[in-house]
Amino acid sequence: MKELQNSLGAYLKLHWKTAVFLVVLLLGIGLADQFVDSYMRRILNLCAIYVIVSLAMNLVNGFTGQFSLGQAGFMAIGAYTVAVFTVPIESRAAIFYLEPMAPFLANIQLPFIVALILGGLVTAVVAFFIGYPCLRLRGDYLAIATLGFSEIIRIVFTNTQSITNGALGIKSIPTISSLWWTFGIALIIIIATVLLINSTYGRAFKSIREDEIAAEAMGVGLFKTKMTSFLIGAFFTGIGGGLFAALLGTVDPKQFYFTLTYNFLLIIVLGGMGSISGTVIASFVVTLGQEALRFLDEPMAFGLDLPIFRPGLRMVVFSFLLMVIVLFYRKGLMGTNELTWDFMAEKYRALKKRLGGKKTATEGGAKK
Repeated sequence: MKELQNSLGAYLKLHWKTAVFLVVLLLGIGLADQFVDSYMRRILNLCAIYVIVSLAMNLVNGFTGQFSLGQAGFMAIGAYTVAVFTVPIESRAAIFYLEPMAPFLANIQLPFIVALILGGLVTAVVAFFIGYPCLRLRGDYLAIATLGFSEIIRIVFTNTQSITNGALGIKSIPTISSLWWTFGIALIIIIATVLLINSTYGRAFKSIREDEIAAEAMGVGLFKTKMTSFLIGAFFTGIGGGLFAALLGTVDPKQFYFTLTYNFLLIIVLGGMGSISGTVIASFVVTLGQEALRFLDEPMAFGLDLPIFRPGLRMVVFSFLLMVIVLFYRKGLMGTNELTWDFMAEKYRALKKRLGGKKTATEGGAKK
């Protein structure tokens, strides 16, 4: 009976802390939404979108152990779905001036949230047809195949003039500027991912990551489980792509080159392959870090004839800093750990013990 009371007390204590944290987080989002300027609000919105897409990629790459590089293509599907269905009907003739919009789409306009969910569903359907042949591959072969399909998607969007307006892209998309859209959806996806990873499906994902042969011997359906992870990740990525289109107010194929995928790969490697909290932290670190170093792209001569800082130096410096971090934290900032209350308490006790040991050694030396 006493053990039950202790476990119940610990459970309520942890959930009380979580509830307080969520309240503080929501208050912080509300205050930031009201008082930060439009530039900072845009950067924070981009951070939240990167959290969504990076979590989706980590679900496949980190938790299931499948090396997929198709995020840019999946983002493009979600972004174009939102763009096609939310642009005002009266503006479409001016946007599709080279070739009129396809008749079966020309008079359809959906609310933003409906178009956003539709974008995620369409992305999941396309992911099914990509994953059916590709998920039978492993390692680098899977990475090359998904990267190739990502480029195919971008090229298809470039050439379907009557649907996507081709290389000109789609403008006049109704924009969102409130942090509640991006951070609210990001919070929902984080909670959904936590629940998924702690369920039987999540344990099946991890078993495939650790050893496919052992997982299959224990009754885990490899292809079915991989496909489940792939489709859920694609759905989340489509949602992130739709938010990305609504944030910028315009989409075109150049936004979805395969190099975009490397940003998300960088985030999940830096945060930790198989860590939700690490992915969230790294998304903010990478996005804010890239923006903070933007001044390095401006030409600065320092009184000399030749400019010392040239465009592109920002990414060189940022990549160097990340290489240093990866060298000292090979498993990323969090590894496979999560930033739970117990984890933070354990780290605090270890730090306190280390500082206490140093203080004792210092006092002993002083006495001598």
